[in-house]
Amino acid sequence: MADEALFLLLHNEMVAGLYRAAEQGEGENGRCTTKLESMGFRVGQGLIERFTKDTARFKDELDIMKFICKDFWTTVFKKQIDNLRTNHQGIYVLQDNKFRLLTQMSAGKQYLEHAPKYLAFTCGLIRGGLSNLGIKSIVTAEVSSMPACE
Repeated sequence: MADEALFLLLHNEMVAGLYRAAEQGEGENGRCTTKLESMGFRVGQGLIERFTKDTARFKDELDIMKFICKDFWTTVFKKQIDNLRTNHQGIYVLQDNKFRLLTQMSAGKQYLEHAPKYLAFTCGLIRGGLSNLGIKSIVTAEVSSMPACE
């Protein structure tokens, strides 16, 4: 439980620190999301490497996505993805109805515009993990109501 609190605090401070530096003129505001995504990418690569060292090879993309939704997500966020959908043409939608990095924020609409900056690291985390498993991907996040995200 303590490690979860530390991760949440670290993540919030990373986001706040990058945006604070951008406001003080040390960087562009648009680059903050890219920087967070890049940090998540590197962490995702390392985590997948560590988590899959003792597992058998995956048969296909769907097996990899199931691994991401169950094992990877559970290890990082202490719960499985609530819903995985696919069109069987390479597009996957992962839905988390109570995303841990957004639950600290109000469930009201006033923070909806700030949600994407708190999801950039996680998008990088997924993209980095998939990259290390041999899948080139584009990962985007969408929040229609807090604290759920796709």
